[in-house]
Amino acid sequence: MSRLVIISNRLPVTIKKEAGDLIYHPSAGGLATGLNSLDESFDKIWIGWPGQDIKDEWERETVRQDLKKDGLFPVFLTQEQIELYYEGYSNKTIWPHFHYFTQYTSYRDHYWEAYKQVNRQFADEVIPLIKEGDLVWVHDYQLMLLPAMIREAYPDVSIGFFLHIPFPSYEVFRILPWRKEILEGILGADQIGFHTFGYMRHFLSAVYRICGFEHHFGMLTVGDRLVNVDMFPMGIDYDKYAHPEPASEESETAQKIIQLAQEQKLIISIDRLDYSKGIPQRVRAYANFLEKHPEYRGKVTLVMIVVPSRANVSQYQALKQKIDNLVGRVNGEYGNFGWVPIQYFYRSLDFGDLTTLYKVADIALITPLRDGMNLVAKEFIASKEASKKGVLILSEMAGAHNELHDSITVNPQDRQDITKALLQALTMDEAEQAKRLEGMQEKLKQHDVRNWAATFINEQKKLMESQKENIVKRIDRDLRKEIVKDYHDAENRLIILDYDGTLMPFHKDPQAVVPGEEVINLLKALSSHPGTKLVVNSGRDRTTLENWLGHLGLDMAAEHGVWMKRDGKWQSNPGLTISWKAKIRQVLENMVERTPGSFIEEKDFSIAWHYRRIDPQLGEKRVREFRDVLLYLTANDDLQVLEGNKVVEIKNAGVSKGKATINWLEEGKWDFIMALGDDHTDEDTFKALPDTAHTIKVGLDKSVARYNLLSVEDVRRFLGRFTE
Repeated sequence: MSRLVIISNRLPVTIKKEAGDLIYHPSAGGLATGLNSLDESFDKIWIGWPGQDIKDEWERETVRQDLKKDGLFPVFLTQEQIELYYEGYSNKTIWPHFHYFTQYTSYRDHYWEAYKQVNRQFADEVIPLIKEGDLVWVHDYQLMLLPAMIREAYPDVSIGFFLHIPFPSYEVFRILPWRKEILEGILGADQIGFHTFGYMRHFLSAVYRICGFEHHFGMLTVGDRLVNVDMFPMGIDYDKYAHPEPASEESETAQKIIQLAQEQKLIISIDRLDYSKGIPQRVRAYANFLEKHPEYRGKVTLVMIVVPSRANVSQYQALKQKIDNLVGRVNGEYGNFGWVPIQYFYRSLDFGDLTTLYKVADIALITPLRDGMNLVAKEFIASKEASKKGVLILSEMAGAHNELHDSITVNPQDRQDITKALLQALTMDEAEQAKRLEGMQEKLKQHDVRNWAATFINEQKKLMESQKENIVKRIDRDLRKEIVKDYHDAENRLIILDYDGTLMPFHKDPQAVVPGEEVINLLKALSSHPGTKLVVNSGRDRTTLENWLGHLGLDMAAEHGVWMKRDGKWQSNPGLTISWKAKIRQVLENMVERTPGSFIEEKDFSIAWHYRRIDPQLGEKRVREFRDVLLYLTANDDLQVLEGNKVVEIKNAGVSKGKATINWLEEGKWDFIMALGDDHTDEDTFKALPDTAHTIKVGLDKSVARYNLLSVEDVRRFLGRFTE
């Protein structure tokens, strides 16, 4: 049976000391619900902090034994670690920075040192527990260094990572010291998940600009691994809120909530105390509504629940005081003896009172300034399963906004926008309320927290199988020996090599990759073997290839097969024209003018636009524009457009590396054939060769090639074995 190893800052139980005894309280969070709902094909263990500074070793051992019965394994933290790692780096550095509150971010070295040390402590606890075939799932911003630490100990284990808070834009993230270390830590995972596409996009942008890894539809190649970056929006336990126990409405508080709802239209606001929630802005917007629409005074009440959080942090103390003052001012200015505009409670509600409030509320006003997801919005929608009455006003800055399209969307900083939304919600007829709710409820039922957990794990399992396939295709020591033996046993050998990305790495300046001594000596040694025909089949122009490699006496193909050098002579394919180049050149020159850093490379029978030096997203935008123009310009010409690695090339159709390859393939009866290439133009070469050929893709992209090598360095080492 596969095992799922879950690692989070907190365990799904909390330990408290009461009268000298250790008391275990289960956590009711969405993460615990989702992971506990996974089917029985997984044996689960969970590692995390139990929520208590337990100093006594005898008590620690008691906790270990008690928790082990339920598959839980504690990581014990000291009070100093809690202050520096959790309250310090996690919540005074990462939390404000990732939520765009850089004015509150504390960049202290001793916080960072504690963060590294605790992540290492988690790794030391986890590593002995991992077994072959396990799936590891690391959670959230407190443990962003952990995936790489586990990867170092277990290079082949499948690791997932999920970030439950926003990932900021590159312009904000780049400010953070230790930014590269954090990205490298996360990239130790095989699958990285975010709530929204926006957070995913920000992460991929930061990875490219800081670490240099470029993605292809969210897939990164990191070393010898493929890393999948995707969005997995977290859901809720829908039925729990849609169908709460009837007894939940029997408490005294619940009865008072029901009575209040009979007297007033209720607007509810439920948040943890945090500057990211936009609570002062919400209070001001509500006051603006009462000012602009006095007819609703005495008829609506804002029930505002603020759950205490981080009470010992100065920013939170100041925020609490600001909210207290604002609520007092609004109630003092607009209230009367029979009506309080804001019913303000600085405490949490038990589940029964909370679901009662959800059920009877007319409007949920959820306006965070920045929120990873916001499950309160989803809980409110689920609670309306029976009544189909209620309106959700939701900030466009909440992750949930990307799913709850039938809510009324607002800018949380815009008082007038929120004022209009409140009026729209209060005047919305019941038919429209029901229609909006039903649409959102269907989504939430389908994409609940169980679906979220199962989807993430299923995708990670698929990726794990894909990684195994890559390992099978990868040339290991035994396979290398076998291919080298086939080479030496053969009498007539054909070796076809691409140049850029195969023999030499890519560079921002295409003319900067002149072959060095190592490559020249390697090609000399291979071509000097009796019975070996060595061909360089490249997209380069023939002049460059001749200047760099002509003295070696090799056969070559240039411009993707437009030119071929055989027996020392260059010849072009018959029937090629260049009359089309003038109109294409005009378009490309315009692209260069509009895109500083890009440039044109003109070859005999083709023309290319390079954009390696510019922002990749701008390059992709220009390529899309370019593609549309080319479709129009080449409609009546026999041309082909090739998209390579940061280059777009236009050439005569009917010419390819594959067709060039056939010329050498038909030269003789080869008993050993091998071809190496790195991009999709080399796929034509692979396809042209017989199934018995040793076709080798450089990199981990999908390919028809039989085998993989990971890098230019691997190619050189591999080819070097043939010359020994």
